[in-house]
Amino acid sequence: MEEEQKTPAEILFRQKFAQFCQRKEQVGEAEAWEEMVEAYAERQKKQMGPLIASDTVADGFAKGIPIFARMGLNMDVFDISNNNVDAALEAQKNCPALGFCHEYGFEKPCHVICEMDVAASRRAFPDMNVDILSRQADGACVCLFKYERKRETESRS
Repeated sequence: MEEEQKTPAEILFRQKFAQFCQRKEQVGEAEAWEEMVEAYAERQKKQMGPLIASDTVADGFAKGIPIFARMGLNMDVFDISNNNVDAALEAQKNCPALGFCHEYGFEKPCHVICEMDVAASRRAFPDMNVDILSRQADGACVCLFKYERKRETESRS
């Protein structure tokens, strides 16, 4: 029987789980978490920073939709800016890690995938509030993330 084709997102998420589990065995969970969040914060700065530096959060994230689509993820972005806050909701409609996270000893993928990415985003962009509002792993129809930062009227619309 032929092995099922994996999306780039699933391959990436499997690598992240494997790396976390390996480091957890070597240095403990807290240090493994810290190491990976720090590394992902640097990656977030490089990948997301240029998208949102001179644009709104929503417009910047919308530029990333084709990249996520090529990875096998289905995402929508909604501008919820209000009250002098530049804000967006990111809805991830599929989670490739839900189907295999148990192989790495996790009931849900959120700790290693989404919570780590949120922590990395907070470090990469200390002026931005980032929250997970819903999770498919908890039965929601989408994973929903909220990003907020004070509006800079001169450099962003």
